[in-house]
Amino acid sequence: MNTDKLAPDRPASPSKLEAAKIASEFLRGSLAEELNTEPPSFSAGAESIIKHHGIYQQDDRDRRRAGERQYSFLVRTRLPGGVLTGRQLLAELHLCDELGDGTLRITDRQGLQLHGVLKRDLQEVIRRIDAAKMTTFGACGDVVRNVMCCPAPLKGSAVRVEMRSLTDSIARHFALRSRAYYEIWLRDGDQSELVGGQHEDEEPLYGAAYLPRKFKFAFALPDDNCTDALTHDVGFVALPGSGSKRFFNVYVGGGMGVTPARADTFPAIAQPLALVSSDELVSLAHAIVQVFRKSGNRIDRRQARFKYLIANWGLDRFRDTLHQVLGKSLAPPESIPVVGLQDHLGWHPQNAGHWFLGVRVDNGRIKDGAGGNLKSALTTIALKFPIAVRLTPLQDILLCDIEEGSRHEIEQILRDHGVPLGEDIEHSRRLAIACPALPTCGLAITESERAMPAILSELRDLLRELRLQEERISIRMTGCPNGCSRPYVAEIGIVGKAVDRYTLFLGGNIAGTRLAFKLHDMLTIREILDVLSRIIASFAATRLPQESFGDFCYRIGAERLARLIPTSG
Repeated sequence: MNTDKLAPDRPASPSKLEAAKIASEFLRGSLAEELNTEPPSFSAGAESIIKHHGIYQQDDRDRRRAGERQYSFLVRTRLPGGVLTGRQLLAELHLCDELGDGTLRITDRQGLQLHGVLKRDLQEVIRRIDAAKMTTFGACGDVVRNVMCCPAPLKGSAVRVEMRSLTDSIARHFALRSRAYYEIWLRDGDQSELVGGQHEDEEPLYGAAYLPRKFKFAFALPDDNCTDALTHDVGFVALPGSGSKRFFNVYVGGGMGVTPARADTFPAIAQPLALVSSDELVSLAHAIVQVFRKSGNRIDRRQARFKYLIANWGLDRFRDTLHQVLGKSLAPPESIPVVGLQDHLGWHPQNAGHWFLGVRVDNGRIKDGAGGNLKSALTTIALKFPIAVRLTPLQDILLCDIEEGSRHEIEQILRDHGVPLGEDIEHSRRLAIACPALPTCGLAITESERAMPAILSELRDLLRELRLQEERISIRMTGCPNGCSRPYVAEIGIVGKAVDRYTLFLGGNIAGTRLAFKLHDMLTIREILDVLSRIIASFAATRLPQESFGDFCYRIGAERLARLIPTSG
């Protein structure tokens, strides 16, 4: 593999964050020193480095006193494909009670997040996560993020087993090598010796500057794109077949983040690049990341994502560059479309005579409260039964390896705790995702997770009134335009624009293969619901046979749909 002709990864005038990464001595920086200091927060330089250790510094805006920031930390566990054991889940549940805010959150990238951790408790949290044989290292930052894969262990699905294995292979290949994580968080003794020294060989894959921005891989199937693989930097779609070798269509250049003040930023759907076999897949992934590391934008972080390199170069130039790096040509992709998504809720047969149960977790937030005591139910189940656990990209949880004789008791535990089962959940709610947003996300402009329940409740009543309760409609909401819940491919995307104001997007699809279009800007939630009530009523009255809501909106188009919106005055 030849990368000699690629541009260097140390630009003449790097951005401030690029300089901070290089100066950090492979993600050490001043973290060890600052960890034991009095302030409840880290310095600006340390804050940019600590993200690579899986930690975000946050400020709870609900709890600010007289303008004084109330600092706490989000700690994210890296779980390739969302796989963990019941005991590991218990470890995280205990941590959220003892050292967090009492909730545990499943991310839409199949990881776990603790919220509300104080600086003084960070080392204890990470030590206990490590003791449970998990890690937070590389869960955030300018590295290859948590690799996503359909988590469902469906009976007889050899392709899902292969995807699971490849997910692990890619995650291992791109795992961080620096000993900074061990030195700062896990080593006992004097921390003062840990800063400085020679570390030049610690990251042979990433180098001292790591990547220009975060990088995301996802695996999917043509009939089950539950990972939204085409919204990632690279998506691998497994093709059907029964031969000795599995093949994948490779898509490149997807991404959701947008900077509102920058017209040159945009969401993108990944484009089909090539067809590769399973034994070529890791080497191709390596080559793609090396091209991005060498040629990505390190001066302007708003233009640093891989999708902008693809947009600026064009697919042909990128493919030619890959040919040079790999020393061989790539086969063209097969014309097999991505057409569906499965939410995996409810009971499903698993291999070896076992079952798995998909349990809905609204917005990924595992907690006890008015909507049911899910946290207590999961704790009870994980303590009593030898289950395995899988986290889904829709922020739900799959309880796996359940014996036939245990099904009734597990179901009864959930019902006793007020947790609805799959058949009890409205179709629109099954596909809904909202990012955390306020009060702790530093990028949030307005509400998302806390606003979603009321939105779903009103839409449920409307759909029932129109006899559309069996319709599957994907609804995604964010508190800012960065697109963490992937709203730009949803049938209904609600994106925070200003305080209590949102942009409404329509016309994406459940399969995650089409960008939604912007219908209206600066709407309140009340105005959005009024607009949607008119459009959904029109959908009920004039849809084509078997037409989905997203396809209806796409066919009608923004201009005609806008006529259904009443003008002020």
